[in-house]
Amino acid sequence: MKTNKLNLGLLYLLIFCSFYLVACKSNEAETTVEKPQNPNIIFIYMDDLGYGDVSAYGAGTLQTPNFDKLANGGIRFTNAYASSATCTPSRYAILTGTYPWRNENAKILPGTAPLLIDTAQMTVPKMLKQVGYNTGVVGKWHLGLGSGNVDWNQEISPGPNQVGFDYSYIMAATQDRVPTVYIKDGTVVGLDPNDPILVDYNKNFDGEPTAITNPEMLTMKWHHGHNNSIVNGIPRIGFMKGGEAAKWSDIDMADHFLEKAKAFVKEEAEKNAPFFLYYAMQQPHVPRTPHPRFEATSGMGPRGDAIVEADWIVGEFLKELEAQGILENTLIIFSSDNGPVLNDGYYDDAVEKIGDHTPAGPYRGGKYSLFEAGTRLPFIAYWKGKIQPAVSDAMITQIDLLESLAALVGSDVETGDSENLLDVLMGKSQQGREDFVLEATSRTAYKKGDWVMIPPYKGPEVEKNVNIELGNSNEYQLYNLKEDPSQQTNLAESNPEKLTEMVKSFEAIRGQNNRQIQQLELK
Repeated sequence: MKTNKLNLGLLYLLIFCSFYLVACKSNEAETTVEKPQNPNIIFIYMDDLGYGDVSAYGAGTLQTPNFDKLANGGIRFTNAYASSATCTPSRYAILTGTYPWRNENAKILPGTAPLLIDTAQMTVPKMLKQVGYNTGVVGKWHLGLGSGNVDWNQEISPGPNQVGFDYSYIMAATQDRVPTVYIKDGTVVGLDPNDPILVDYNKNFDGEPTAITNPEMLTMKWHHGHNNSIVNGIPRIGFMKGGEAAKWSDIDMADHFLEKAKAFVKEEAEKNAPFFLYYAMQQPHVPRTPHPRFEATSGMGPRGDAIVEADWIVGEFLKELEAQGILENTLIIFSSDNGPVLNDGYYDDAVEKIGDHTPAGPYRGGKYSLFEAGTRLPFIAYWKGKIQPAVSDAMITQIDLLESLAALVGSDVETGDSENLLDVLMGKSQQGREDFVLEATSRTAYKKGDWVMIPPYKGPEVEKNVNIELGNSNEYQLYNLKEDPSQQTNLAESNPEKLTEMVKSFEAIRGQNNRQIQQLELK
């Protein structure tokens, strides 16, 4: 009897233990189920690349197979805009999600300008860090550094690392400005402390050669504005002395930044966290210095060769994403900071060898211009396996990326200027932004639907140095882009009702524009 009771007790114990183990395994399974990870996010940001410079847009003759891989494999936007027709304001807008004209200092900055983005301001990398992203920037910065009177021989702060980037490897300003050095996390790379860097944008240092005093040293001839210090045979904007060991090699710059971008991706791929990389390429901004292996590959001189080089760089970068096994979990945004320009300070055959290529596509103007080509640019959203290939006519701007990406990663960050267009970005909707205020060298204009209104501005109609129409006129300009994409017919006089509507909507956002030389009598 005792034996039977003992056996029965053991049976109950075994049954209890079995249920307990199953329950434990069930709980263990529940605790090990991981929440789906947010995608890696990469901005590939070109410099002075026009709407017609990407062959997938069918508006030029230059071939860009790797840009096209993104364009044809994702959403190719045909009605997309940078905030501005120049560099610094657009870079400010894409990172902060705010109109740059709200910041009076958001203009093309000299190489000694202080940091433009307030360290308390929300940025794309800050927003992404809040939800677990590691963040990095590689390439061109041109948003200022320090708080004034930078000592290039000490740690430089504030900079990218103080506005949300965990890692930064940048050039100080632009390739045509001094100082011509790379900066990693606030420190000049390769600097010899016995050869300190001195920089001045007003006067030269005694005995230092310039393009004016020593033209025999030049390997690239300047056309306008680039006649100060000479580095690697190229005359620059601004004066620099010292830092010889830290100076970059222009022809190796694209390869150098590619190496840093690939290294960042490889390191981040090994971590259990998503990453954001702002890969700001320098092409085809002047001085155009493609590596010798790309020389004469385009038939269009250094500008075309620099684009061919940049296209190859993007191809190599995509290969790295594939090699790391992360391409399918990476959202790539490809665009440019402003419209194209041919002669932008150097004689480099960009004008003479352009042939039938149309960098601005069907649009009027270019860099510096209020006309369409100043801000209407290539804009591509690519996510292999998640975004289906399509062409979108929805209006979207680079300002909208902050709130759209916030929605993607589960953040509630808003800026007021940015709009959540995640469904448009993912190809799920054609309902884009209704309107926005574009900017060019502190002048603003207004786009709503198919219409563009440009207020009257003083100044030359054409910037002679670069041969680009700026959009200045003594009269209001009104264009219907659907019927007249090249903006040849001003409808301001023939359609006063539409003009009145546009001016009122513009002023509701922008406020009264004190640069207008006349006021429209609203009726």
